[in-house]
Amino acid sequence: VQLQASGGGLVQAGGSLRLSCAASGFTFDDYIIGWFRQAPGKGREGVSCIRSSDGSTFTQYSLADRFTISRDNAKNTVYLQMNSLRPEDTAVYYCSASSGGPTATVRLYNYWGQGTLVTVSS
Repeated sequence: VQLQASGGGLVQAGGSLRLSCAASGFTFDDYIIGWFRQAPGKGREGVSCIRSSDGSTFTQYSLADRFTISRDNAKNTVYLQMNSLRPEDTAVYYCSASSGGPTATVRLYNYWGQGTLVTVSS
């Protein structure tokens, strides 16, 4: 099982980035794919998740007006479009897979990617 996150980088406040999570080694449609982030000195928090089978999405309420999750089942890839980025969005962003239902609970995710760093400068 492999989850490969990419697309992070340095961006100015107000800018946009699109993160990608390429999944392999498991049946994509059977899993919830989630994005989490961890800022320096803080715990890991749920950002958004998507049910691969039907595209249902769930996004942290405070981020829903700026972040959008989507998927391309043909490519086994999930995306996180992040707009109007703020310095407080600076974090390592991880993608993950859960065989359970939609959730922001870290321990319920079975598989994790290596993370991609997003840095937003003011």
